[in-house]
Amino acid sequence: MGDIAIKNEMQLLGPIGSLEAYISIVNQAPVLTREEEYALAVRFKENNDLDAARQLILSQLRFVVHIARTYGGYGLPLADLIQEGNVGLMKAVKKFDPEKGVRLVTYAVHWIRAEIHEFVFDNWKIVKVATTKAQRKLFFKLRNSKKKIGWLTNDEKSLIADDLGVKTKDVETMEERLASKDVLFDRPHDDENAYVSPAGYLPAPNSDPSKLIEEENWLESNIELMAEAMDKLDNRSKEILKLRWLADEKHTLKELAMKFNVSLERVRQIEEQAILDLRERILNS
Repeated sequence: MGDIAIKNEMQLLGPIGSLEAYISIVNQAPVLTREEEYALAVRFKENNDLDAARQLILSQLRFVVHIARTYGGYGLPLADLIQEGNVGLMKAVKKFDPEKGVRLVTYAVHWIRAEIHEFVFDNWKIVKVATTKAQRKLFFKLRNSKKKIGWLTNDEKSLIADDLGVKTKDVETMEERLASKDVLFDRPHDDENAYVSPAGYLPAPNSDPSKLIEEENWLESNIELMAEAMDKLDNRSKEILKLRWLADEKHTLKELAMKFNVSLERVRQIEEQAILDLRERILNS
């Protein structure tokens, strides 16, 4: 799956139009088991089976959305961040080795973030570094100068400031900004197709990405099941549970006994039975 194949895959997936609809669709894609993922990865690696690659990609798109959301603070469109992350995912699928014993999502996180990092830098840093027309002219003037010289002398700063109509202090500030270097996400390699980054096989720090997605899906699913089960309770049982456990100011058994004009023990029995009914409905769903 070379660069052309990646572009073709992007076209097959289609552009991100309605973001809400896109996210809804990718969240409905089936989550592969370890065995299914391994079988598909082997098919793609050994037979260049593009359908297997497509299934691997589709199964991980929800994770790209999850990562892209963490870059929302840069003021860039979420749809663009997701699109760049998708490119990183496809590159990861291309280089993924199922024999290494790691899940695709653990390996792909580094490639997804690398593409998003590049996009953020290209589309955000220049805006933050140079926000006015004069600063942008200064930015490019200094960037060209930095290819040939080291730190500017005071005379050189004054000449550039006079030439662009800015203060000498502005030149010094811009020089300091340009001097700060971004850390390379990964070292370059002459043969990109043959190179697989060792960092790619390290787990994401402080978390297992696949577990994060599984936990999020589990939580969303159980919230929906809980809501459906609550709707099937009788009104009194439903209200007792809400006032006892879901209200901002939770009621005591005594307060509920007075509200429903029954004994305290009867309220406890209704609450206990309602909880048992909820548990049974959720487990049988």
